[in-house]
Amino acid sequence: MAETSNGQEVRSLALTPTWSVATVLTVFVVVSLIVERSIHRLSNWLRKTNRKPLHAAVEKMKEELMLLGFISLLLTATSSIIANICIPSKFYDLTFAPCTKSEIDEQKEDSTSMERKLLVEHVLNHSFRRMLNTENQNTCKEGREPFVSYQGLEQLHRFIFVMAVTHISYSCLTMLLAIVKIHSWREWEDEAHIDRHDALSEITRESMLRRQSTFIKVHATNPVTTNNFFIWVTCFFRQFGWSVVRSDYLTLRKGFIMNHNLTYKYDFHSYMIRSMEEEFQRIVGVSGPLWGFVVAFMLFNIKGSNLYFWIAIIPITLVLLVGAKLQHIIATLALENAGIMGFITGGKLRPRDELFWFKKPELLLSLIHFILFQNAFELASFFWFWWQFGYNSCFIRNHFLVYLRLILGFSGQFLCSYSTLPLYALVTQVSA
Repeated sequence: MAETSNGQEVRSLALTPTWSVATVLTVFVVVSLIVERSIHRLSNWLRKTNRKPLHAAVEKMKEELMLLGFISLLLTATSSIIANICIPSKFYDLTFAPCTKSEIDEQKEDSTSMERKLLVEHVLNHSFRRMLNTENQNTCKEGREPFVSYQGLEQLHRFIFVMAVTHISYSCLTMLLAIVKIHSWREWEDEAHIDRHDALSEITRESMLRRQSTFIKVHATNPVTTNNFFIWVTCFFRQFGWSVVRSDYLTLRKGFIMNHNLTYKYDFHSYMIRSMEEEFQRIVGVSGPLWGFVVAFMLFNIKGSNLYFWIAIIPITLVLLVGAKLQHIIATLALENAGIMGFITGGKLRPRDELFWFKKPELLLSLIHFILFQNAFELASFFWFWWQFGYNSCFIRNHFLVYLRLILGFSGQFLCSYSTLPLYALVTQVSA
């Protein structure tokens, strides 16, 4: 039997009772089978109901779990090798570390009771090493240190687990909020089918839609309506309220039907749900560039940079910019349809790629993908810091910045999922 640093003996499997090993193994196998069978049944149900985009999204989630599981397995299998790679201590320049030794020591001294001090000391010095192979102790000579310690590898291992759970949970939440938002448009679709039987002529119906448009109603007679700056400011603030109103939906629905030579019987709402599922399929998963972002962040997250606070501003800023751009596209189409901007469409909307940045609608979806991943990474980092280093650690010591980051992250996640993503699906499908 090996001994820990406090003198207690640690049993190997050869000396561990078989009932305890079998119990632990059974629990892990049962939990794993439940998760695997649940995912399998969900995939079969989506396949039978012909929900191909959602089925593809589930497959991408399974691929992500497999990738993260392989990374975790590889990390566990090679931990002893990595921890026994020794390099000179002079290469450990603490200016490139996220915390200083004085902060770690201060964290230990902040406890007000001896029991808390002993607990912190025990966690920092013993608990992680017990979870690893205790027979493979550090063999580095004096003046040399491990490339990454056992404790650091175990902490990295747990970060991968937290990241996987958080990102998949956020992905499911994103899809749920987006579908809820689109389902709220169902009543407008029903109204459009009822209006089809009215005695109103097409010209009268079109005139009514123009009058009902919130944007047109307020600004059609205003001489500053054609001012581009004024339009952008209006679109920016509009995304905080009803990002899509009844008149916008009916106008875009009408434009889609006329541009594709469809009848008013066409169920545009069902088409929007299918389109939303297709868009969701494209923003699920972690691509190579996103992994590169994680690696770059860990590289540059040094002491005094406050990098976690600055990158928390990126998602909410991008959400507001993308939302304002989508609102601007809707406003442009509405103004053109009303003839205010001097563009005569002949009764048809004229959606086009020129309305998007760099004439690429896919760019907005890539930004949305990055926003959702960044929000998941922010939340996973917070839970990881709290779990591994404590609530008063150097990573989250400034509680005001932590709370601000969480508020920005949750706000950006909700706004992107409930407003921006459905709005993107509506605008791009009409433009298709």
